[in-house]
Amino acid sequence: MPALRPTAHAKPVDEKITINVGFVDLGQIDLLVQEGFYANRSDLIRTAIRNQIAAHAEAVKQVVNRRTLVLGIQHLTTAELEAVRARGEMLDVRVLGLLSIAPDVTPALALATLNSIDVLGSLHATPQVKSALADRLK
Repeated sequence: MPALRPTAHAKPVDEKITINVGFVDLGQIDLLVQEGFYANRSDLIRTAIRNQIAAHAEAVKQVVNRRTLVLGIQHLTTAELEAVRARGEMLDVRVLGLLSIAPDVTPALALATLNSIDVLGSLHATPQVKSALADRLK
């Protein structure tokens, strides 16, 4: 299978998550924000997440290499997938980050070109494409 290269977007894409935090932890977070250590709760949580990711950076690097994952943002366009179909190939896509499938990619084109999809992070595609690929998502 040909290697896929990450495609840069003009602006960063963030995914919203929800977490449950105990009252004592939340109080400590609010205290640190009030004392000016962090701009707000989200700033502290993002910093804590980045610190944990940094603490495990070597392990993440080894897994990315072992699994041959694209690290970052991978955007698949209709033109790219049409070229894959013209070569008679199918892709096994593995992404740690964001996989974005262009809105004009049809379910038929996705089915004809995407053998499997493994995303650790987020998949952005039309509901029709997601539905068509449901059995190929890991």
